[in-house]
Amino acid sequence: MDLRRVDENFAVAPQVQPQDMQALADAGFVAVMCNRPDGEEPGQPDAATMRAAAQEAGLAFHHVPVSGGAFPPDALEQFASVRREAGGPMLAYCRSGTRCITMETLANPQGLTVDERLERAAAAGYDLAGLAPHLTD
Repeated sequence: MDLRRVDENFAVAPQVQPQDMQALADAGFVAVMCNRPDGEEPGQPDAATMRAAAQEAGLAFHHVPVSGGAFPPDALEQFASVRREAGGPMLAYCRSGTRCITMETLANPQGLTVDERLERAAAAGYDLAGLAPHLTD
């Protein structure tokens, strides 16, 4: 797994597999969020399969899918709510991790400044400088 820590309670990753869930629980994660719609690409495990594997490992599972580069306000609100209520370390995954870190940056569940959000994304390996004009403190 290619986990990229954003802070002590949040990490993003490209697609994880059902068999990764126990390792995530063993690493201290308490929740997993999928930001991919089902059927986005061939061979992708669907949300129901991932939810079952997560729950078997003792993890909460959340599905907040977005696609096409669109980040609707309701999806961002749901993302922020899940992040705030996770109760411990959470992993969000999508195809590459970019969608998840973008949602984190746009939703701003921790009330960080624009610079802080962009710096955290960059430290995790994602250049989101192009979002700066769309962000406010």
